[in-house]
Amino acid sequence: MRLILASASPRRLALLGQIGVVPAAVDPADIDEQPRKAELPPHYAARVAAEKGVLVAARHADALVLSGDTVVAAGRRILPKAESEEEARACLQLLSGRRHRVLSAVTLIDADGKARHRLSTNIVIFKRLDRVEIDAYLASGEWRGKAGGYAIQGRAAGFICDIQGSHSAIVGLPLYETRALLRAAGYPCD
Repeated sequence: MRLILASASPRRLALLGQIGVVPAAVDPADIDEQPRKAELPPHYAARVAAEKGVLVAARHADALVLSGDTVVAAGRRILPKAESEEEARACLQLLSGRRHRVLSAVTLIDADGKARHRLSTNIVIFKRLDRVEIDAYLASGEWRGKAGGYAIQGRAAGFICDIQGSHSAIVGLPLYETRALLRAAGYPCD
């Protein structure tokens, strides 16, 4: 049974390795990840994960295809994957001193085209950040391409007072849910 990871994220690949899963191939999906008008964060994360899976499954009809998406949400607002320092600064200022959700969706599509989905909802609480902390974090460059402008597995871990939920989901792939999906599809995880 071949497993294809539909993601360019090195974090997702490394997370799979933590549970002993090594995909046969990595085939990233290039889709429009723009949120739809009035789309809520949980629906957005689930939709994007599913769309990535469907696109890649069409290229690998004989394999299991695993895809995912991680979203940082402040209330109903979906924060961007920061591409500029200004975007990252705005995200960090918004998250400073408050709680937010990190939603990590995963989709597994089998060789018959059957899709299975899971969504992990997690809470992260940031300390109040001062300008010096934000400036230093931005100078690190670690925020680039990260949902909400930060990476929990890096320097931003020092900003986090508390998490409720799955650390792996906040990094980018909910391992408990992923393992359950793989086992349900008959993929050998043990």
